Amino acid sequence: MVIFHFYKIIKGYLSKIKQYYFTAIVRYKAAKCSGKILVINRSSVTTNTYLGNNVNFQGMLITGKGKVVIGDNFHSGKGCIIMSHYHNYDHGAKIPYDDTYIIKDVIIEDNVWLGLNVTLLPGITLGEGSIIQAGSIVVSNIPSLAIAGGHPAKVFKYRDKEHYYRLKEENRFH
Repeated sequence: MVIFHFYKIIKGYLSKIKQYYFTAIVRYKAAKCSGKILVINRSSVTTNTYLGNNVNFQGMLITGKGKVVIGDNFHSGKGCIIMSHYHNYDHGAKIPYDDTYIIKDVIIEDNVWLGLNVTLLPGITLGEGSIIQAGSIVVSNIPSLAIAGGHPAKVFKYRDKEHYYRLKEENRFH
């Protein structure tokens, strides 16, 4: 029983060290961090990533040459990917694609939640308070307060607007 208790203490301590380490790496590499961030699992951002306050990554990969802006109170599940460029396949000098990229910024407004294994393609905007269902691939803009999912992600529901804005007014953020 004592050994099990000791194991739980050590495991919790190592988890906190891991979080501190991953958070420090993201904070160092990002172009700007506006406040508190928490990185639970290995995550990678570009030097063109701008993070708001209360940003939480469970395991995020941000890749590409475009700007990625993430607003306040952002939460993501494990395995999420944000891409901000893609290969030039349309007017390139070679097929299937050449060595040039099409660069498009990604904007994520405040209070957005991405489920597990969500992929955001270049050039999209996620509106304030939107939720993206686990396993979705977002290829176009998602409006504020929308709940979307699928391949490609489509809006299938909206959050309760009155409830959302009441909680926002009361500063009740996770």
